[in-house]
Amino acid sequence: MTAVATRPPRTSPHKRRKPRSRQGRETLLLMLPALVPVLLFSVGPLLYGIGLAFTDARAGRNAVYEFVGPQNFIDLLSDADFWASFRIGLIWAVSVTGLQFLLSLGLAILLNQNLRFRGVARVLAVVPWAMPPVVIGLMWRLVYHPDAGILNSMLGTDIDWLADFSLALPAVIVMGIWSGMPQTTVVLLAGLQGVPKELYEAVEVDGAGTWRRFWNITLPQLRPVIVAITSLDFVWNINQFSLVYVLTQGGPGGQTRLPMLFAYEQAFRYGFFGYAAALGVATMIVVLAVLGIYLWRQMREAS
Repeated sequence: MTAVATRPPRTSPHKRRKPRSRQGRETLLLMLPALVPVLLFSVGPLLYGIGLAFTDARAGRNAVYEFVGPQNFIDLLSDADFWASFRIGLIWAVSVTGLQFLLSLGLAILLNQNLRFRGVARVLAVVPWAMPPVVIGLMWRLVYHPDAGILNSMLGTDIDWLADFSLALPAVIVMGIWSGMPQTTVVLLAGLQGVPKELYEAVEVDGAGTWRRFWNITLPQLRPVIVAITSLDFVWNINQFSLVYVLTQGGPGGQTRLPMLFAYEQAFRYGFFGYAAALGVATMIVVLAVLGIYLWRQMREAS
């Protein structure tokens, strides 16, 4: 008698699937180790700072502060020092972001070529990225030193770069460009390596030159990368503190006092915590507005 093979009963795919609510709980549990530090060290202090901006909080043991509403923001509108620091911050952020992008793009294109010792050049290009901001600031203080600085030795001058009212901000901008180039270069280099070579081969068949290949192929293909990295660079630069503080501490005469330096002085030199928090919130709102307009225009041009 021949045995008849029986197929095991097929399990319905709906029975094998986990319920959505259970999947959602498991996903949340897996994300908790990453979410908890973000909530504790980013979202929490941000919300606390926004709340502090509507109070008259000051330094002092057992200091009592009260809710003052938008008074701190009203005071900002008539604070000439705030507007001066904000103007300097915009000049710094726009100059560093723009020049940093142009130089990084050129360096990324160079590092993308089949050059000798290309690997060594790529490593050297990211060296500033590995250096702490305090070390960078101290190093550039030595570069700009009026007596023993390498810059004056090369130029044969005795200029005090960081004490001159007309030269201090350009000197700080040069440092900002140098320190921020590595990450911008790395991102742009990654974008260049993602451009299909077939596109270059197709335009070369049509007789396109170097400039035409760059303008018609490279830039359009890099547009999403350019928008992302320039946006991040602008946010990082407008919120810069450590580099400029180590180099000049906002001097001479406030010529390099960025908005975050001004807020730091108000909080930790004069003890006006509520007013300093309002400075930070106002700067954040303006940065988000400028960034939103920039991204909207880029998306509109892309579409």
